[in-house]
Amino acid sequence: METRTLADRVCEEIVTAIVKGELPPGHKISEPELARTYGISRGPLREAIRRLEALRLIERKPHIGARVVKLTAAELVEIYRVREALEGMACRLAAESMTDEEIAQLRALLDEHEQSVEELEGRAYFQKEGDLDFHFRIVQGSKNAKLLEILGSDLYHLVRMYRYQFSVSSSRPKRALKEHRQIIDAIDARDPELAEMLMRRHISAARRNIEGKLENLNQTLGEKHG
Repeated sequence: METRTLADRVCEEIVTAIVKGELPPGHKISEPELARTYGISRGPLREAIRRLEALRLIERKPHIGARVVKLTAAELVEIYRVREALEGMACRLAAESMTDEEIAQLRALLDEHEQSVEELEGRAYFQKEGDLDFHFRIVQGSKNAKLLEILGSDLYHLVRMYRYQFSVSSSRPKRALKEHRQIIDAIDARDPELAEMLMRRHISAARRNIEGKLENLNQTLGEKHG
């Protein structure tokens, strides 16, 4: 049981390290290095790595080994387009299904997020996983099991990783927080059409932010190699 508990703890810590970019996309996974970093033996570490593979945060390739997943720009844009449609739908359903208590809890969560953004001087907007994640709460609030299955597992941590890393050191965190407040106002007003439109617009803005950063990165790399 202790091994299982250790694997749980280390898996959670490595997820956070990947999401925050401390283990960046493409980073080679070294079991001895991770064992030293997290003070864990190889058995529970391998269990944690298996879980990270299941979460699609680590991929194992023949003759290369395990690495932190690295999406192409096209794959990333595809994920955001899927999110725009599915989270828009989730937001519409949440406006019809969330209880007043759930809405009040979501407002309180945003107050905590605002404090966190201010502490980081607007440089980043890190949301812990699950119930501490605004988007996850809305998908839960849709009361639709299939949406929760798709957005809460298959895409969840990949989206968290890129959402956080592309929000760092930009004006996006404060704007995102403002958009979150507008979304919860629409849900509270029980206006499904407005809630869906605002969520779609919010994710579309995040996608454009990512596309802009990728374009700038490619230009910088081009100038270095030019």
